[in-house]
Amino acid sequence: MASLPKTMAVAMVYDFDDIRIEEHPVPAIGPREILVRVAACGVCSGDVMDWYIRAKAPLVLGHEPSGTVAAVGAEVTGFSPGDRVFVHHHAPCFICDLCRRGLHVLCPTWKKSRLDPGGMAEYVRVPQENLADTLLLPEGVSCEDGTLVEPAACSVKGIRRAGVQPGETVLITGMGTMGMLNLLVARAFGAARVIVADLVPWRLEKALHLGADAAIDVSRHDLVEGVKELTGGVMAHRVVVGPGAPQAMADGIRACAKGGTVLFFTPTPPGVLLQLEPHHLYFNEIDLRCSYSCGPFDTRDALDLIARGVIRAQDLVTHRFPLAQAAEAFRLTARGGESLKALVVLDEQ
Repeated sequence: MASLPKTMAVAMVYDFDDIRIEEHPVPAIGPREILVRVAACGVCSGDVMDWYIRAKAPLVLGHEPSGTVAAVGAEVTGFSPGDRVFVHHHAPCFICDLCRRGLHVLCPTWKKSRLDPGGMAEYVRVPQENLADTLLLPEGVSCEDGTLVEPAACSVKGIRRAGVQPGETVLITGMGTMGMLNLLVARAFGAARVIVADLVPWRLEKALHLGADAAIDVSRHDLVEGVKELTGGVMAHRVVVGPGAPQAMADGIRACAKGGTVLFFTPTPPGVLLQLEPHHLYFNEIDLRCSYSCGPFDTRDALDLIARGVIRAQDLVTHRFPLAQAAEAFRLTARGGESLKALVVLDEQ
């Protein structure tokens, strides 16, 4: 096996519009850790929320990497150099009260765990705790497909928390990459009818191509009236609100059927308030739920959907950039428009 380089290129963010390619040392691994050569890393929609990035900067960007194991510690079992893997940037302890309740993303270990230095680097060190959610990619699943495991797992968790059942009508608002994944996962969960809504006609057409039954252009039509017309006044049994904006959340509640569930999929900035009418929620028995990130069982379910061809990179990845152009990949994602998933490709496989 060839010796590893001493240094590597990384994409470091200092502010939302200040991303620099820098040279950093290749991380040294311990006896229970592995080193992964990153093949590709997706740009997350959460990474282009300016308030979210500024709270974390400076840091190496990227938490959707996949790649090839380059080195393993002396005490590591289950992984060998050359294995193709998805690597989750967080992993829980599995033993605390929160983990025993299935709340893995609230586990203190989950919150503290991280990849070193981040997904948009030529190499990442995977600490021992993160090996619990490092998954071998099956034959037929490319590293580009592997970058979708984490975002798809967020959709798996969200659709599950929304309570989607076979035969139901689901409304999904906001048809960026996560909206498309929510559509595909809702279908996999048995949704009989999926209505989508967005401001961008190109994204609505894409959603229809991926299996949506109806689309509402909210730049031209009222969301609630559109859902009412499409459902004969019944409204949507489950509503997944993609945009982290109070108006989108309020519209999602008004578009929900009696006895239904509204899921907030994206956070608002801190301090933003949402005005609610408890009377409406109470007498219509509407549940409000939130879904934050994903845990180790969600990633396994997501990888299964990818392996079965339900979710494919070829359907969702619209742009690819070399690491040197990582800043442009983030600008494109922030602009939205006629684009979906952007990947930073570091190692052609």
